[in-house]
Amino acid sequence: MRFDHFSFGTIRIDGSTCQHDVVIDRGEVRKRKKGPSKQFSDPSGHTPLSIEEKIPWKCRQLIIGTGAYGRLPVMKEVKREAERRKVELVVLPTSQAIDMLNKAASVVCHWPLGSPAGPRSTGSRVPPRPARCRPGQKPSAPFRMRDSDR
Repeated sequence: MRFDHFSFGTIRIDGSTCQHDVVIDRGEVRKRKKGPSKQFSDPSGHTPLSIEEKIPWKCRQLIIGTGAYGRLPVMKEVKREAERRKVELVVLPTSQAIDMLNKAASVVCHWPLGSPAGPRSTGSRVPPRPARCRPGQKPSAPFRMRDSDR
């Protein structure tokens, strides 16, 4: 997955430009359906990420991009659910989340089998499975771009 461009209100993923909130779940890109979270909107118009939304929990690490200015609220219930499911929750402004995903895709998910074990070494000669994704799995991340960001 390649992030070609990100700016206030726009993200281009694998050549397709999106001008709405997106969720990336194991390599599939879809529009964020924030309707279930509308009831929690604050007076400034921000719709927080709530447990009511379809969150891609089938991962070990969930990266949440909080928009160009990092203003997406993430509700406490989401953080508690991540803890309950033993999913590492990373909440960053979207540009930093993209950087993290790019690093994860090139370093963590494509660890060469013949290389020495990395920081999570089990003592064996074969490196351990990366903690962030299973074989063939890509990191999941909802990206937040508010209507006001356009």
